[in-house]
Amino acid sequence: MRLQTRGSSYVMRYEQPRDVLRRAGVRRGTVLLDGNVSNGSFSGVARRFSRYCPGEPLEYRVSGRVYDDPYSIIVDGRYEVHDRCRPTGRLKGDQLVFTFIRNC
Repeated sequence: MRLQTRGSSYVMRYEQPRDVLRRAGVRRGTVLLDGNVSNGSFSGVARRFSRYCPGEPLEYRVSGRVYDDPYSIIVDGRYEVHDRCRPTGRLKGDQLVFTFIRNC
C-alpha cells in the first residue's frame, strides 16, 4: 500500500496487490481508500473488491482517526453485502487499520 497526501486529501493505493486481489481487478495504483483529514479525523470512501465483479468495486463511506505514534489510520464503515454482484439488503460493519513505515 502507498499513502499519498496533498494538504488534507489522503489517497491509499495498492502497490503490489496479492493474486486474489488481481483476480478481482486490482492493479498497481488502484485506490482502496480516499478522503480528507481535519484535526486528526478522517472522512472518506473505501472500496471492496470481488472476483465476481472485477473492475467494479463496492464503495462505502468510512470515518475514523489518523494517529501520530505509530503513524496509522483506523476507519470504520458499513457496506451492503452483495452476492455475486447483487445487493442483498444486508449491511455489515468493516474496520480498516493501516500502520505506516515512514520514508520507505
